[in-house]
Order: sequence, then structure tokens, then C-alpha cells
Amino acid sequence: MSVVKSSLSEADLKVVGSALQGALVDLVDLSLAAKQVHWNVVGPRFRSVHLQLDDVVTTARQHSDTVAERASALGVNPDGRAATVAGSSAIGTIPEGWIKDSEAVEVLVVALGRITERMRERIQATDEPDPVSQDLLIALTADLEKHAWMFQAENS
Repeated sequence: MSVVKSSLSEADLKVVGSALQGALVDLVDLSLAAKQVHWNVVGPRFRSVHLQLDDVVTTARQHSDTVAERASALGVNPDGRAATVAGSSAIGTIPEGWIKDSEAVEVLVVALGRITERMRERIQATDEPDPVSQDLLIALTADLEKHAWMFQAENS
């Protein structure tokens, strides 16, 4: 039972709720993964990569809050619990221990690529049922793709 009545039909709400939940999981995991790499990065480009990772964390945290609040506004319970995130994120395993700066960059390029691919699928899925949620997904995907570009340029 939802305490918030959505203006979307049940079928549309299911599609949009799934897209928002998936986005939330990926964003929460991205913030955790980027922070893990941030704490463990080493190498001659330490400072620039370290600071760039914090920018990713900030972006992921801001967008995760926006996505979760959009879900709530539609009457969908957002689930950012650790077990939920661990069970359904696209990022995969982050290396353990110290991470050379070039490897740290590659880890983020791969993670951002996986997430933006899934975000683009969610953008398509929400086109008809909820352009408002689609707009949020478009904006956050643009920010993630900007981070991916910057990390790719770091190793070029």
C-alpha cells in the first residue's frame, strides 16, 4: 500500500518505478565505488584523480537523492539498502588495496560506461509513461557521461 497517490497508471508506475529504482542502485553504488577508489589511489597523478573521484561522488549522491525523492513523490518506495545495492548494481567488484592512478581511471571508465548504458535504457523506458522522470534520467546521464569523458581523457 502506498501512502502517496500517483498520477500515473499502475502499468506506467511499474515501468517508471523500476527505472528509478535501478538508477538509484547504480548511483548509490557509484558513490561508494568512487569513494573506495578515492581512498586507495596512488601514483604520479594522485591529486588530480583523487579530486576528480570526489566530483563523481558528489554527482552520484546529489542525483541519487533526486531520483529517490522522485520515486517517493510517485508513491514508489526507494530502496538504497546495502543488500539491495550489492545485489543489483552494474558496477561490479572494485579492486582491493592500493590502486595505481591509471588503473583507478580505467575502473571509473568501465563503471561509468556500464551505468550510462543502463541509464540510456531507462531513458527509453520512461519516454511514454513519465517524461518528468525521463528528464531527471537525461540530466543525470549527461553528468555521468561528462565524468566518463574526463576520465577517458585522463588516460589518453
